[in-house]
Parts: sequence; structure tokens; C-alpha cells
Amino acid sequence: MLSPEQFFAFLLAALLITASPGPDNLMVLGMGISKGRRQGMAFGLGCALGCLSHTVLAVAGVSALIAASPLAFTALKVCGGLYLVWLGVQALRSRGGTQVRAVSVSEPSLLRLFLKGVLANAINPKVVLFFLSFLPQFVVAEHGQLGLQIALLGLTFTLQAALLFGLLGYFSGAIGQWIQRQPRVGLWLDRVAGAVFVALGLRLLAAR
Repeated sequence: MLSPEQFFAFLLAALLITASPGPDNLMVLGMGISKGRRQGMAFGLGCALGCLSHTVLAVAGVSALIAASPLAFTALKVCGGLYLVWLGVQALRSRGGTQVRAVSVSEPSLLRLFLKGVLANAINPKVVLFFLSFLPQFVVAEHGQLGLQIALLGLTFTLQAALLFGLLGYFSGAIGQWIQRQPRVGLWLDRVAGAVFVALGLRLLAAR
């Protein structure tokens, strides 16, 4: 199980990362702006639930590494830490310029939009790599049941993403207009997310 410190540290990092400008939340905003609240919420919930597929892959992959070699698991965490540092540096170097574009689609049903969101997230190889790098950073080996810890972390990430994406879809019109009027908002969200990435990576590397 997750300790309170472990859970809340992960939740804070997940919230900051999910709120930072990225393809998923910008698509949710665009969908809500062009098609309406319900459509934006349906698409956003689909994007969030797509994270469950990455959680399953992370649990299976990490569990296989643990069974094969504890050293391999350590290597995964170190490589993941370096990857997170690299992502953080890229975000810190971002010049902002976030644009919210309306999503041009015919009038699909809410179910189709939901499934489209699930698929868009599930087949994204960058999200797979992110989950394999991000989730293990919050695993505490001393707690045991590493696969269960990763599953709970992945579920936590999915639930908070569903909440944030649902809110983005619901308030998409107002939020989209505000971001367009305040272009530096995206810049500073990138800075915060970048600092989180770098801190997570350095945390692991410093512990080695």
C-alpha cells in the first residue's frame, strides 16, 4: 500500500504535470470550445482513462524486471530519472506560445468522442515511456508489493486526470479564452512542470 507521504507527493506532482500545457489537455480545450461542454468532457474522460492501459504496461514491465533482476529494476529507475530530467530541461527551455485550436470533427456521439480520447492516449508511445519513467520514481521498495504500488499510483494518476480533464471540458470556453489572453500562463505552467520533472530525476540520481 501507499504511505500518506508517498501518495500526496505523487498526487502533487501528477496534478502539476497534468495541468501543464500538453497535447491531451489542449485537445480537450479545443473539443470543448468547438463542440460544447459535454463533448469536451467526454473526450477528456476518454483521454484520462487511456492512462489505465499505460498503468497495466508499467505494472507488467516493472514486475518482469523485478523477477528477472533487482539490478535491472534499479537501472530502469536511473534511466527513468535521466529521462525525467531531460523532459524538465525541455519544459524549462520552452518559450511558451501555447495555442488552443478548435478541433475540427463532424458531430460524433459522446461515446465515440470518449472512445476517441481513450485511443488517442492509449496509442501514444510518448505516454507509455512517460509512465514507465514516472511511476517507478514513487515506488518504495521497503513497502513491498511493487506491482501493487505502481497499480495504485497509475490509478491515482488516472483519477486526477479524469477530474482535471473533466473540468477543462466543462469550463473549456472560458479557460480557452483566458489562455489566449494570457499567453504567459502556458509559459509558467511549463516552468513549474519542468521544475517538477527535474526535481524528480535529481531526487533519484542523488539517492544513488
